[in-house]
Amino acid sequence: MNQAVHNLSYPEDEIDLRALFATLWQGKWLIIAVTFLCALAGVAYALLKPNLYTASAVVAPTQDGGGIQISGQLSGLASLAGVNLGGGDTNSTAIAKEVLQSRAFLADFIHRHQLEAPIMATTGWDEKSNTWRYNTEVYNPGTGEWLKNDKGKSLKPTDWDLVKRFRQKLKVNENGDNGMLTLSITSYSPEAASDWVGWLIQDINEHMRTQDVQDSRARMNYLEKKLGETSIADMQQVFYQLIEKETRTIMLANAQPEYVFRTIDPAVAPQEKSSPKRALIAVVATALGGMLGVFIVFFRAFIRQGVGLGSQATLTYSN
Repeated sequence: MNQAVHNLSYPEDEIDLRALFATLWQGKWLIIAVTFLCALAGVAYALLKPNLYTASAVVAPTQDGGGIQISGQLSGLASLAGVNLGGGDTNSTAIAKEVLQSRAFLADFIHRHQLEAPIMATTGWDEKSNTWRYNTEVYNPGTGEWLKNDKGKSLKPTDWDLVKRFRQKLKVNENGDNGMLTLSITSYSPEAASDWVGWLIQDINEHMRTQDVQDSRARMNYLEKKLGETSIADMQQVFYQLIEKETRTIMLANAQPEYVFRTIDPAVAPQEKSSPKRALIAVVATALGGMLGVFIVFFRAFIRQGVGLGSQATLTYSN
């Protein structure tokens, strides 16, 4: 009985380095095999992933920030006349930045430049022929039609899907020190990435200019209507000054191509891919394979040791 109790006593919690190295040495071929398989899988994964290219442009807000700037005296006179012109305290650059990333603007941008298929139906870019590689299970590039699924439902993406995917490709970073913005777009095609950045800058400038011109024309119509309703000379003078201000705003907006954002560093087609980092993927896969192999060896040794101790305890207790 004492012998059984003695054999069932637990060893102290100490790490035997010799035993560890012996276990690793015994399972060296298993570790090598698992590491090799993981490295092979990592290399295959890295090679199968298509190249991605990122094009960037740096833009700076225009000095007047777009829109109209109304002096305090003229704004006060407008308030006395019952006219709310607004725009004096509006940060047009902040508005333009939010509009640039808004769902309505991006959806209109995608449809205007016919980017539905390049965004949603491409799997890569053929550098030799400079053409897209399409997912023919979703889109037919020959006819330009979206296919249907097994239930007969069209696979054509909605505006929600288009904007969601495009936002994943678009990055807008603002420099807090000088207020400059960096617009970046990632795509399979370096030429497409560069073109899309340029189109975004042009379209946001045109959108903000059109919006401000429309607002100024609406205010001018209102001011002209008020001018015809009053016979007070002082009030008429105020209206004339306000109309002159709106006319000047429209003239400057139409004469300024880069209305809100001025391009400092235009986007160019990148010659080097931004991802994937194939060497890093292979190294990480190899390292994970090595750790997985070591874990399997130790786990297997632990299971065997547990089974062996259980058998020994049973035999000793029987004796």
